[in-house]
Amino acid sequence: MMNIPGITFGDIQPGPFLLGLLSAFDNRYQASADSFFKEITWKQFFAIICIRLCKEAPTLNKLAEVMGSSHQNVKQILIKLEKKGFVAMTTDREDKRKQRITLTKHCMDFCEQNESESIRMISQLFQGINNEQLMTTIQTILKMEKNLESL
Repeated sequence: MMNIPGITFGDIQPGPFLLGLLSAFDNRYQASADSFFKEITWKQFFAIICIRLCKEAPTLNKLAEVMGSSHQNVKQILIKLEKKGFVAMTTDREDKRKQRITLTKHCMDFCEQNESESIRMISQLFQGINNEQLMTTIQTILKMEKNLESL
């Protein structure tokens, strides 16, 4: 039995508890982050982060892979971002069946304008958590991700 003040777990094992905790955290973080930016949602900003992580303008399929989401969900996010002027979807020069996603100047200006406040928010979120704890959490989630592939 787990013992955390204010919560009764009964016979819940650590693995299922962690999955529930991650899901609940994701929901609460998304709600908080959605109120942080006025122009875009957290999922839209996450797409922008993932695009910025790619060495070249990603295809829709590559971005869906990086985001860990379906092609259809990512397409809907990109359509909304394109309407707001944050991304441009263009046909690949070598393979006309592929679309490449690039960030617009409007998006880059938005990121620059919100950078210091984003850093402050992230710092506050990780306050009191040392690098060893972060690395353990990262390693655990990466192992879970690897195990997920075999399900």
